[in-house]
Amino acid sequence: MNRPNIVILGAGYGGIMTAVNLQKSMSSEEAKITLVNKHDYHYQTTWLHENAAGTLHHDRTRLAINDVVDFNKINFVQDTVKSIDPKSKTVKLEDGELNYDYLVIGLGFESATFGIDGIEEHALTIQNINSARKIRDHIEYNFAQYNLERGEREDLITIGVGGAGFTGIEFVAELANRIPELCQEYDVPREKVRLINVEAGPTALAGFDPELVEYAMNRLEEKGVEFKLGTMIKKVTEDSIIVEKDEEREEIKTKNFIWAAGVTGNSIVQESGFETNRGRVPVRPDLRTPDYDDVFVVGDCAVIMNPDTERPYPPTAQIAIQMADTVAHNLKQMVSGGEKLQSFEPHIQGTVASLGHTDAIGVVFDDKKLFGRSASIMKKAIDNRYLMKLGGVGLLLKKGKLDMYH
Repeated sequence: MNRPNIVILGAGYGGIMTAVNLQKSMSSEEAKITLVNKHDYHYQTTWLHENAAGTLHHDRTRLAINDVVDFNKINFVQDTVKSIDPKSKTVKLEDGELNYDYLVIGLGFESATFGIDGIEEHALTIQNINSARKIRDHIEYNFAQYNLERGEREDLITIGVGGAGFTGIEFVAELANRIPELCQEYDVPREKVRLINVEAGPTALAGFDPELVEYAMNRLEEKGVEFKLGTMIKKVTEDSIIVEKDEEREEIKTKNFIWAAGVTGNSIVQESGFETNRGRVPVRPDLRTPDYDDVFVVGDCAVIMNPDTERPYPPTAQIAIQMADTVAHNLKQMVSGGEKLQSFEPHIQGTVASLGHTDAIGVVFDDKKLFGRSASIMKKAIDNRYLMKLGGVGLLLKKGKLDMYH
């Protein structure tokens, strides 16, 4: 009997969890499983804002794929995906080609610029380990440069963050904690530093509980964050951003502008001819693409509608991890000739936004609100639970946030 080829593209939350689930549920006699990823590590996307702010070293955020994937059971290919041809069932890589019988696409997100002039050229974005490192180094360099320049160069110590969604707020919170350290290290007067969060919508953390949003904004304003809500970013240049509110424009001089206001699915998916909606595949209930029975999509590349709100579920790590369980189950069914494929039903166990090491806001257990330290402990518990699910106690002890109170 020919063993079918299962190919998983991307080792983000959805991809690596699918691989780990399959290695538990299938023997190497049943199928040949290949995982493709650009790097030999998986990283916690939800921790990247800490790496970018310089409050957590990036080595804590990444973990070696061979720490959780058994290379005796799964063939790991370190390479970059260039394109997918679903008609011929092939995946083109930078250094070769793979054939598949079943494909799982978990290629993650790209930043959405919404066509704003200059973002692609001049904004920094939090996308992966390397981009987070670049942001940290860029801000530090400018702080170091401040006292070496003649005249008032406040553009060097003004930090602009575009977007007040989850990533934007969590990043701003980490920066608010980091700035006093930077000021001390580089002899910069704290009162001269500006940290500005620009959001086009009328509120930060849209869709979140208003009481929690108010708490978050008050806490961040106490630490010196300036919010510009209902304010559009019209243009980004090398040393400024131009914003507009109520038809009045303002130029803010800054050498540090980080764009955190929206993502779209990986462009390879759309370019490969799959049906997409704003860069994401509107998957069937069993997480297959609308047009191919042998292709599953997980994580940021998939869009699933929430019947209660008639809007898509936000593409969170929590949902990607749950999707991996469904995809692994359905692949096992298909390989063994089972007819019954599972429909995916997200179980949203709560949403927590970090406001720094010991502060957070969250809604858990059917609308129970959490503020401050208790929310922060819950956030770390959620992160640790994922590591436990992915790689057991060993991985938790190695990479977990075990100091729950700091």
